[in-house]
Amino acid sequence: MNTNQIDGAASTRSARSLATIRPSRRALLAGGAATAVGLALAACGSGNNGAGDTAAGGDTVTVVTYDSFDLPDELITAFKDDTGYTLEIARSGDGGEVANKLILTKDAPLGDAVFGINNTMASRILAEGVIDTTTALNLPDGAADYLAPYIVDDTPALVPIDFGEVCVNVDTFWLSDRGLEIPTVFEDLTDPVYKDMFVAINPTTSSTGMAFLLATIGHFGEDGFAQYWKDLVANGTKIDEGWSDAYYTDFTAGGGDGAYPIVVSYSSSPAATLNDDGIPTTAAMSRTATRQVEYAGVLAGAANPDGAAAFVAWMLSRQVQEAIPDAMYMYPVDPDAALADDLADFGATAEDPIVVDPADIADHQQEWLTAWAEAVGQ
Repeated sequence: MNTNQIDGAASTRSARSLATIRPSRRALLAGGAATAVGLALAACGSGNNGAGDTAAGGDTVTVVTYDSFDLPDELITAFKDDTGYTLEIARSGDGGEVANKLILTKDAPLGDAVFGINNTMASRILAEGVIDTTTALNLPDGAADYLAPYIVDDTPALVPIDFGEVCVNVDTFWLSDRGLEIPTVFEDLTDPVYKDMFVAINPTTSSTGMAFLLATIGHFGEDGFAQYWKDLVANGTKIDEGWSDAYYTDFTAGGGDGAYPIVVSYSSSPAATLNDDGIPTTAAMSRTATRQVEYAGVLAGAANPDGAAAFVAWMLSRQVQEAIPDAMYMYPVDPDAALADDLADFGATAEDPIVVDPADIADHQQEWLTAWAEAVGQ
């Protein structure tokens, strides 16, 4: 993966500006958040458990992350009060740039911890020896059902912190006004009824586009996804370079003068389209959803590994988990994190999101991108 394969984090995260989850998500995540907290806290070992207790590496924790990392100042201050460490944020571009920089500097790490590595790049990061896997513990009983699909190389060294879901969104009002049914599955988008109505996103330039490509691979298989993309193009699908252009410019409900009522976006996006009656004008096609999980971990060779582990634990604390949806537009892994009612009502996640094994992504991503480019004529 090169640095041009990922959207700028700030632009992609604006899609999630009202990211949230329904209370029913609790069943899906049961045990997951508590397990992850336990992993991170256990990783701290005998290090930092209170203010002033700073062991190896001094009193500063440097976290390498993407440019749009953003948490309230009062939380940053509370981190120092609670752990004794000062948090220093090293913003390093978008998610792809962060991954590449960490790999290139693994022998002289840029910081102590990382946040923002997602499941499309996690296997590569672990294979390159970027993460200190000695801090990982075996998963307790009850956590495997949620965490197993997103535990890379059978190690929880990269701890799940939050997630988003990429899926197709539709302008329900636009379609209804024209007497058209709302599409619900991938195959609908190749139906001539929806000709010239769908705008997708280039997976070679966008993390959102890459996630949707993976969703089609997970649904149609390695032998079928390329034909599906050929059929999409034959049915008039437009392919934009990034999410912002697709949603805000080409999507009919994106606020501009778009002409496409169907777009690749996020499960949370409908919560941002409420009309004056409090009804969303768009809907997410949940059967096309695939999950993007973001991880935090301790960097191998960190100057302050104890402080890095304390940071991972802090990211799973209730106050940070409750800040993540508004600050960074992702779903928290803590199922009990309080969320605004409107967001909980209209930002439901998929009950059965499409999962592609992270190891398969690492092994086959380039060939999948090549097959995609040939299928769409790019």
